[in-house]
Order: sequence, then C-alpha cells, then structure tokens
Amino acid sequence: MNFNEERKKRTEYIEEILRRYLPAQEGYQKIIMEAMEYSLMAGGKRLRPMLMMETYRLFGGKERVIEPFMAAIEMIHTYSLVHDDLPAMDNDEYRRGRKTTHIVYGEDMGILAGDALLNYAFETACRAFDEEGADCAAVGRALQILSRKSGIYGMIGGQVVDVKESGHAVSGEVLDFIYRLKTSALIEASMMAGAILAGADESAVHTIEEVAGKIGLAFQIQDDILDVTGTSETLGKPVHSDEKNEKTTYVTWKGIEKAGEDVASLTEEAVRELEKLPVGDGFLKELLISLISREK
Repeated sequence: MNFNEERKKRTEYIEEILRRYLPAQEGYQKIIMEAMEYSLMAGGKRLRPMLMMETYRLFGGKERVIEPFMAAIEMIHTYSLVHDDLPAMDNDEYRRGRKTTHIVYGEDMGILAGDALLNYAFETACRAFDEEGADCAAVGRALQILSRKSGIYGMIGGQVVDVKESGHAVSGEVLDFIYRLKTSALIEASMMAGAILAGADESAVHTIEEVAGKIGLAFQIQDDILDVTGTSETLGKPVHSDEKNEKTTYVTWKGIEKAGEDVASLTEEAVRELEKLPVGDGFLKELLISLISREK
C-alpha cells in the first residue's frame, strides 16, 4: 500500500461526497448557499470524515449510511473555522491559502454561513435514516454523539473557555481542558460515529473514544508547534497568531521540544490502543502516525 496515493484517493472520494450533499444554489437566499460552498470546498486535510470512514471500515461497515455523516462532520468542522476567523474571534483574513469567508462575503454573511453549515450538517446527517440497510437505532446514537461532541460539552465548550481566557496565561489543567473539548471532541465524534454505524459494541466504542481523544490532543499540540515553526505559505493561514492573541499554548507551557515529545507519545499510545481492535488494511494506523510529521 502506497499511503500517499491511498490518502489522495480517499480525499477525492470525500470531496465528491461533500459536493453531492451541498444544497443547490437557488432561491432569494442563494448567496448563503454560495458562501457555504466557498467555505466547505476550500480544501484541507478532510481528516475528520476520513477518520470516520476508516473507523467504519475497521468494524466491517460497507453501506452508504456513513456518507451523510461524513459530509455532516466536515460541515460542522468548517462552520467552526468560519466563526473562528471572524473579527470578534481570531480576526484572520486567510484560511487554506485564500481569503476567509467573512472577507469575501462580509461579516454578516460570514456569521450566517457558519450558522447555515451547522444547521445543514444535522439535516444532512439525518438523511442516513433513508439509506438502504440503515440501523435506525445506530443512526440515532451516532446523531446523539455528534450533537454532544459539537456542543457545549464538546467543541463549543472548549471554544468558550479558549475565548474567555485569551489575553492572559492559563494553567496546564485549563489548557488541557480547552484542547480536549475544542479539538479532540470532534475527532472523537468522527471515530465513534463510524464505529457505532458499523455495529461496534460499547466496549469497542469506548476504546475508539480513548484513541480519538489522544489523537485530537496530539493534533492540537502539533498545531501549536506549527504556529511557531511553520510559514504562512505552507500552512495557508497566518503564523504566530497564538502569540498575537496572547494565548497560552503547549509550546509556551512546556517548550517546543517537550511539546514534540508529547505529540509522539500520545500518538504511540493511540496506535497501541487501536491495535487491540479488529485488523483493517493498515491505512488508519498509518494515517494516525502521519499526523506527527505533518507540516500543515
């Protein structure tokens, strides 16, 4: 297996799914559909739907019931980025190498585009009930996970504390809380939903949650490192934004060398847990390991 080629194939498949589930650009409100597409189809790693799909396959899932959820998780992730870039939040003008949504469409439409993506994400996920072979109880459970992990007990909760604590130093305990909610929660939702929709038992779903939590934390710490060591050209967004916003990060807390060690150790722990589960084609394991050395 050539990992890079396989990843490219999977990314293209995910892009196709996203386009299929986007709303038609019509009606008096079609500008919001345009802004939704501009935001959603801006590229990116498509990590969350990829993790969802690979976890689904790991537990033997073969139906198309996963596809609406794959589109939904990327819509939720994208809405969070659109709102993150707003002047009231990080006030960024570039994302993935091009102008952010609020710069192109205005701040008002930037807010509404994020709102629209979040609402449409759940409308899209609910289409899984109509897929052939769908287990309605599993779809309902996956929706429950998606809702909780993206809300006040998950991503939004982490973002609230992140915004509230900006501008002054925070403890390691608070920083860990922010990262586990703001970043890990959606990755947990991605992998847990994949496992649930494939029929995994509660013990396996719990293990997947543990794996995803470690990967999410490692992913966010690597983001902190790249904010210091990366370039705007490579990342497609401004660097040193954490410093600009006076944010405590793992790099300011533990130093860049220890932060790098934590990324590696968290990923190794996650892979060890993953290896206790059914054996897939090895792609999921390689995907998790690749996150350590990513440059964007």
